[in-house]
Amino acid sequence: MKRFERYVIQEILPPLVGALLAIILLLLLLLLEEVIAPLLAKGASGLLVARLVALNIPEAVALGLPIALMFATLLGLSRLAADSEIKAALASGVPASRLFRPVLTLAAVVTLGAFAINELVVTRARVQAQSVQREIVLDNPRVIGLGDPGQPGLVLRDALNRAISVGEALPGGELRDLRIVTMQAGLPPREVITAREGRLRPGSNVLELTEGRRVTFENGRPVTVLSFAQGTLPVQDVQASFDGSGAALAPFYLPLPELLARTGAYRAQNVPAPADFTALYRKFSEPLAALALAFFAVSLAVYTFRSGLNLGLVWALLLTFAYYATWSVFKVMGENGAVPPLLAAAAPDVIAVLAGVALLWRASRR
Repeated sequence: MKRFERYVIQEILPPLVGALLAIILLLLLLLLEEVIAPLLAKGASGLLVARLVALNIPEAVALGLPIALMFATLLGLSRLAADSEIKAALASGVPASRLFRPVLTLAAVVTLGAFAINELVVTRARVQAQSVQREIVLDNPRVIGLGDPGQPGLVLRDALNRAISVGEALPGGELRDLRIVTMQAGLPPREVITAREGRLRPGSNVLELTEGRRVTFENGRPVTVLSFAQGTLPVQDVQASFDGSGAALAPFYLPLPELLARTGAYRAQNVPAPADFTALYRKFSEPLAALALAFFAVSLAVYTFRSGLNLGLVWALLLTFAYYATWSVFKVMGENGAVPPLLAAAAPDVIAVLAGVALLWRASRR
């Protein structure tokens, strides 16, 4: 790598780290307002809440990396232009295109890093986060208003694709009015277990049941009905959610092979599932945003230099916010089927690339 290219990267790296830390802090502050403060106010364990916060950091890093790179590139190249360092480099024979190589190389590293964090860390962290939410709920059911008039019951899920509906949860893991349904994708339930009482001890992988009935089904019809006074049911990675989603992981947080298998089954059965398909395309488009945004940032730097303009901190913040707003709008529209999933996932990146091409075209005419 040439000295000029190393110099450009050295100019970008410090604001990249600073911007990433700022984005993580902003996302954690949002989490504090929406989740953490209400949990603590309702008496949730501070240690469990701290674990929940820590498990949300990997997602903030993966989401913030591409945005932080664009902000850092805009800020770094703006400073180089303001100090006439880009002008001096061009005067010494360095072509403007040489600005792209170091920034896009850094963007490629960020893209691979964001994809790896999403697949190797975020997916596991989300499962663990829902397990921590289950511990918070069972430690103090008051945090979700369980048992209060007008509040729905609690629904837990485990790694064996079972939904555990709980009518009432008491401190210490004691559960009442249980209904455990073993589900099958696109088919009726395979098994339904009901019980008057149950207990899931903290740290245990066994659900103890009292006074229940087990019904198994074949083709939607019951084939066996058994009653029991006492029973135990092994469970794996029991998860809960605070948002009423029944602890089901959002499609984006599923491992890529599992999401590919699910969307493949939906495609074969012609099942419309915009949220799942949007999540699948987002798995690739969001890390690739680093390349698209880096290309746009360098194109804008070239255009502003040749136009005699100067991009400062305010413009960098505004453009960063504009991308985040565009990404948020298309994400919601894609998940609700308002636009095709591929368009929803790719539109922010495509807009950034087209804007960069337009800026380079304008710059070439000056």
